[in-house]
Amino acid sequence: MPSKTVGRVTLDEADQQLLNILQTAFPLVTRPFEALAARLDLSEGEVMERFTRLKGERIIRQVSAIFDTRKLGYKSSLVATALPEDRVDEAAEIINAHPGVSHNYRRNHEFNLWWTVAVPPEMDLAVHVNALHRLTEARSTRVLPTLKLYKIGVDLDVSDQRAMAAQSVLPAYRETPRTAADLTAEERGYVLELQEDLAVEPTPFASMAQRLGTSEDALVKAAEGLIDEGLMRRFAAVLHHRRAGFGANAMSVWRVPGAEEATGGADAPDSGDRTDEFGYQLAGYAAVSHCYRRPTYPDWPYALFGMIHATSKERVEEAVADIRQRTDLDDHQLLYSTKEYKKVRVRFFDPAYQQWQDANVAAADAVQPAGS
Repeated sequence: MPSKTVGRVTLDEADQQLLNILQTAFPLVTRPFEALAARLDLSEGEVMERFTRLKGERIIRQVSAIFDTRKLGYKSSLVATALPEDRVDEAAEIINAHPGVSHNYRRNHEFNLWWTVAVPPEMDLAVHVNALHRLTEARSTRVLPTLKLYKIGVDLDVSDQRAMAAQSVLPAYRETPRTAADLTAEERGYVLELQEDLAVEPTPFASMAQRLGTSEDALVKAAEGLIDEGLMRRFAAVLHHRRAGFGANAMSVWRVPGAEEATGGADAPDSGDRTDEFGYQLAGYAAVSHCYRRPTYPDWPYALFGMIHATSKERVEEAVADIRQRTDLDDHQLLYSTKEYKKVRVRFFDPAYQQWQDANVAAADAVQPAGS
């Protein structure tokens, strides 16, 4: 595996291997950097030094638990907003102030601002979206919740050796019976700790366990249990895509014959609907990190969404060409992210949600859906 230069940063083979492992297989053990060192044939100290350098270069964003928002009772949605071009930056700043907004990107489309928002179980997601629509003075807002999740899991091949048609090693999304309704106070404590960025030290789970009044072994076992029960998707790193060399990040959207156009944020598929079939095919691509079915509208006929990450637009087009050949889907668009305004992990059980609601929600926000 040759060295790779991204901007002013050169990643040698060990750096690339480490970044690949961190995204999918971070060891849930009491000495995770030692376990990583054994896989890479390095010392624990060398791995920690590389990790610290890669984080300092802003290639690694964060290492922490990735929880299933819905399983913890939070309501969430992707939202598309249309704004005058000269007001997008200002609107993005307003949207970013919401504590439940985890992603916010400018994209090359009439709907030029795309963001995800989540709210706790006791709050009304539509009211919060209406408030943000009003505060940003948007022309139009479309709420695009997940109707079906086919895949969620970023696995960037930092070496860029993998073919764009390669199939994923990550499992498809699976439903499990556990929900937030039976989350114990002890488990809530684990969520609060495991959502924090991992410290770079030999035993990084020790301080978490100490704050919870438990042992490292018990904390690790609890984390594994949360994964087994579907409350946590995985414990892993999130990378800065562009700084890791992935400058072409496209939201591919596909119009599926048989997926009826719907209004008001609900879909009514007919008997000929093949969206699930195509959704699982799209989710099978390693280059596709997120794949969902979402509602359609008269001005938005695309039911299938697949996020594609690549080092160039040409590489994105390679994946798209293979997808079109395998599925026979033709009507699609590629919405490239042209500016990143926010990318964080959703924080749970945070009083900031109530504070934002008290300061920003008006009575009129509960009256009608956002945007027309």
